[in-house]
Amino acid sequence: MSRIHEALKKAEEEKLERTSAKPAVVPSVLQAPLTEPLIDEAFMHQPFMHEPLRHEPLPHESLRHEPLPHEPLRHEALPHKPLRHEPLPHKPLRHEPLPPEIKAQAVPAAAVSAPVPANLDQRLTWDLITARCPQGPWKPTKGMLFLNGNIHDQVGTEEFRTLRSRLYHIREKRPLKTILVSSALPAEGKTFVSANLSQTLARQHGRRVVLLDCDLRRARLHESFGTRCEPGVSDYLRGDADEYSILQRGSMENLVFIPGGRSISNPAELIGNGKLEVLVKRLSELFDWVIIDSPPAVPVADASLIGRFCDGILLVVLAAKTPSDLVQRARQEFRNMPLLGVVLNRVQAGSTYVSYYYGAYGKPGEKAKD
Repeated sequence: MSRIHEALKKAEEEKLERTSAKPAVVPSVLQAPLTEPLIDEAFMHQPFMHEPLRHEPLPHESLRHEPLPHEPLRHEALPHKPLRHEPLPHKPLRHEPLPPEIKAQAVPAAAVSAPVPANLDQRLTWDLITARCPQGPWKPTKGMLFLNGNIHDQVGTEEFRTLRSRLYHIREKRPLKTILVSSALPAEGKTFVSANLSQTLARQHGRRVVLLDCDLRRARLHESFGTRCEPGVSDYLRGDADEYSILQRGSMENLVFIPGGRSISNPAELIGNGKLEVLVKRLSELFDWVIIDSPPAVPVADASLIGRFCDGILLVVLAAKTPSDLVQRARQEFRNMPLLGVVLNRVQAGSTYVSYYYGAYGKPGEKAKD
């Protein structure tokens, strides 16, 4: 160890002599144990030769912003010519009738507003009816009371007079002019009651009566009167006929009949489109009584649709045939509508009611006054 120290010390002395410097102090690190690293601290603290960086700017030429040559925009107006409005050639529209297969197509009631007749501004008058609707040769069937000429030999004449009197009693208490005659099921006699009730009302002096066949599914009322079926209610609702063309007059001066018209496949849609209501309202302004024959109430909804704009409902029931539950069901079809009463049809001649009636008031063959 001592030899190494001595060699190091001698090397330091020679170095100092060459540099003519003051003898350096031997660092204490030389006296440290050999296990520690030998580091020349003086060498570690000597600064490195450092030259500052020279920042020489690059040759710079100032940019010259020279404006581009500007010329003002020249607005040259386009040559203007006034527009010439030349009318298109006009040709009158040609109204050609539609083929029958197109006319028969149904229009949904929800998409159709209530149509207004073309001659709504022209008020229905009795003079126009008598002028435009001449009396026709009706050939009534045997079941018609007054039109067949033998009115006193038939059972039921007095019953219709009684029904007429009761209707006038109701009329004294509230407005009553438009009457709907219906039944629960088909073939219960509603057409028979409608036809004979309208004749009984027209027998009174000065009373004008109009009878409508609104059973558009099975129009049969014209057969009882022995007249034509077309044009009628269905033709009017489809727009193929006006009010005057569907009115018919027979031998009775104050009775006017409107048949059902041509057969159709969509009666409920036509009845519900509002045009029938307009027709009934216009007729009620001229006639004293408006009697409407309708389809049965239980199978279809036509009768309940018509009953909404009528003053009263007469329900015809077939004696000893119509089930009571169906009568109640028919009554429910006309709920919230005024029910005038029930007409019991085809009562047996030997029943207690009929025997008492004719025994007290005379035989059917005796003459009676209206």
